[in-house]
Amino acid sequence: MSGFTRYLIQRLVAALLTLIGVATIVFFLLRLLPGDPARIIAGLLASEEEIQRIRVQLGLDKPLWMQYIIFMGRLIGGDLGLSARTSQPVLVEVAARLPNTLKLAVVSTILATVVGVSAGVIAATRRYSLFDYIASFGSLIGISMPVYWLGLLLIILFAVKLHWLPAAGAEKPTSIILPSLTLALFSVALVARMTRASMLEVLNQDYIRTARAKGLKERTVIFRHALQNAFIPVLTVIGLQFGALLGGAVLTESVFGWPGIGLLLVDSIFARDYPVVQGIVLIFSAMFILVNLIVDILYAYIDPRIRYG
Repeated sequence: MSGFTRYLIQRLVAALLTLIGVATIVFFLLRLLPGDPARIIAGLLASEEEIQRIRVQLGLDKPLWMQYIIFMGRLIGGDLGLSARTSQPVLVEVAARLPNTLKLAVVSTILATVVGVSAGVIAATRRYSLFDYIASFGSLIGISMPVYWLGLLLIILFAVKLHWLPAAGAEKPTSIILPSLTLALFSVALVARMTRASMLEVLNQDYIRTARAKGLKERTVIFRHALQNAFIPVLTVIGLQFGALLGGAVLTESVFGWPGIGLLLVDSIFARDYPVVQGIVLIFSAMFILVNLIVDILYAYIDPRIRYG
């Protein structure tokens, strides 16, 4: 068995244990929320018979330990249950919303990568210049600014005042612009800061001075030698941010009414729809783990010095 295969098996086992831990935590945390889920789903005017019927449907009439065993048994079989609100399979409801969330996360990540890496490289090669100070200040603002507040500001400016872009929904192709910009700003700041720091460390290495002494063009030195060797920590940040955007789009989707699984999660929490909440959190966790695994595998292709074993 090769070193890479052994590493991959170890990561997959760790991922499985992590998912089991996440499922257990989510299961018990939801049961700690105040209020009777059956009464909330049935409504204030529902009869006791209707409330009891919903309680039986959700399995809330059984002891907590038995609910947990039933939940884990279904989870092992790939069954996330039925939505308490719509009686549709959770996988069906999530599958209908997942493409919108993936689209938003991919567009935001591409935007953050292009802008963040470019700004970081320019800031590092022009250290202590005006652009460097502007980029550093902009990164500080981007990291500090709450996503929901930025989203509201963009809506007021581009939708209410200028009438250039739609304020909410996903009916038009331009509807993705404002939520993707909102999500990308924080990632741009992180990627730019990491790129600048990593590039500054690499630019002081001996092999960079050797490359310049050999008469190579500055563009070749920066992009072929410096950026490639400085990209490992940047790739880590990009991968983590993509995973975070998949789960962190909850606030953005709520502000812009974007029909993704983030908005579905918020609605399900308020409705105490246990199966949907549990299913979405588990799917978020699985995607985040998968992204991290892909990033680890890409390390060896970017830097041949990295070997697993």
